[in-house]
Amino acid sequence: QVQLVESGGGWVQPGGSLRLSCVASGFSFSDYYMAWVRQAPGQGSEWLATITTLGANTRYADSVKGRFTISRDNAKNSLYLEMNNLKPEDTALYYCARVPGVAPSEWDHRGRGTQVTVSE
Repeated sequence: QVQLVESGGGWVQPGGSLRLSCVASGFSFSDYYMAWVRQAPGQGSEWLATITTLGANTRYADSVKGRFTISRDNAKNSLYLEMNNLKPEDTALYYCARVPGVAPSEWDHRGRGTQVTVSE
């Protein structure tokens, strides 16, 4: 079955950086667009970024554009999110997600998430 396992979260001060990773299994990773989404306490899911199958194209939510970079390594079935200039409002549970079609912000599976906390 589809499995997505995120890692790399943690605590960081405002202005800091983190790199999240996600390892996928149970499906042909290179055939799918992939995305990162997050959910803050008490809020709904927020789509952050999507990358196409070969990584040639990416799209970002306005809230993270210019600060976050999505990338992938199909040889390692892995998805990444480089996060820079982190802000307290970036505190959330971060998930990688599989995008089944071409709509960049619609996903059908996501992992259990990795927590990112940004505070002094």
